[in-house]
Amino acid sequence: MPTRTTTKQGNLMFLRVASALQTVAVFVQAITAGFLLSSPGDGAPHSAGAYTVFVVALVHLVVAILTWRPGGGSPAPILYAVGFLVLTLAQVALGIAHVKTLHVPLGVLMFGSSVLQLVWIWSGRRAVATA
Repeated sequence: MPTRTTTKQGNLMFLRVASALQTVAVFVQAITAGFLLSSPGDGAPHSAGAYTVFVVALVHLVVAILTWRPGGGSPAPILYAVGFLVLTLAQVALGIAHVKTLHVPLGVLMFGSSVLQLVWIWSGRRAVATA
């Protein structure tokens, strides 16, 4: 039977992977946004990327909940994941409405916050805070 420490480390790894996937998905969205702004005719890659970011944000939320509940860790990753999902939904709505003046800065904010979350999780500060 795995020990509690082993379970926490395994759960933390899932959270790290989810956070990394989220950061990569948002980064790819920035690339497709650049293509869309330079040639407005083809929005399919950016639209597909929006679905991808939404699904990855949902997965990240589920992983954060599953990491917290059995491991007894901090609920902070859940709050971050919920906030990021709300930002993603706002981003999708702004993109559909073609409100670039808010859509682009919100995308930059999402990428920055995703990178900060990734650094926070991979640096081990979460593990120290729960120990």
